[in-house]
Amino acid sequence: MNWIDGICEALDYIEDNLTEDITIEEIAKRACVSSFYFQKAFSMLCGFTVGEYIRSRRLALAGSELAATDIKVIDLAVKYCYDSPDSFTRAFTRFHGVTPSAVRKNGAMIKSYAPLKLNFTLEGGFIMDYKIVEKEAFTVVGVSKDFKNETAMAEIPGFWTEHCKSDKSKSVCGMYGICIDDGSVPDGFEYVIADNYIPWNDIPEGIKAYSIPKNTWAVFPCKGPMPHSLQSVNKKIFSEWLPNCKEYEIAGGYNIEMYTPCSDYPKGNLDENYYSEIWIPVKKK
Repeated sequence: MNWIDGICEALDYIEDNLTEDITIEEIAKRACVSSFYFQKAFSMLCGFTVGEYIRSRRLALAGSELAATDIKVIDLAVKYCYDSPDSFTRAFTRFHGVTPSAVRKNGAMIKSYAPLKLNFTLEGGFIMDYKIVEKEAFTVVGVSKDFKNETAMAEIPGFWTEHCKSDKSKSVCGMYGICIDDGSVPDGFEYVIADNYIPWNDIPEGIKAYSIPKNTWAVFPCKGPMPHSLQSVNKKIFSEWLPNCKEYEIAGGYNIEMYTPCSDYPKGNLDENYYSEIWIPVKKK
């Protein structure tokens, strides 16, 4: 299945199962990628998370049903997968700006939220640099923290700030930011701030060694101030490279960002020439 068809099938699956207890894993299966990569791609392409989209669609449908039928609020809460009428009412009020009772009694305005349709614009003449690299297994050392897919993008910068202020930053400078998507973190992944392992150096307390397996990697260069340069290339990978790539698909398991030393640039990682890379494991279709 190609990338565009997979995304569209995943969206259809969401729409057909909004009243069911669907999981990200089941959604991602329709796109033939891991839940980590599906959520990463979805957020990059749409600007919001899968969970936010599902909640908005459910609440929009609930609003329409509340206005058009005599269904009880408690039954709506159950139908659209809320634990209690109170939690449903709070979510409904945040989304619509009015309470369910205001809709029912006073005919208050409600919000619509149409099903998502992904439109890929694939324009000729676009140049995107990348290379395919066969890399043997290698070892890194670093510090890690588990993150939920839903909130990782907002929380990971804080982890970097925390690390840079700690004593561990003297042992791990942060050449890599590595997402390990091996299924060990429910609805999330392990994120590692890491450096290359140097065998003759002792590993300090609180620092762990990680073996990155042999892989074929698609390596994408990023040039310019962080984080814009990295975010821009990330979006193009999912919106332009993957839809056009006939030879490879994402293999999953890892996502690596490689950073060059800030000290090499006059303005550090805000320099217009700052260089970083995104590594994505791939396999032949």
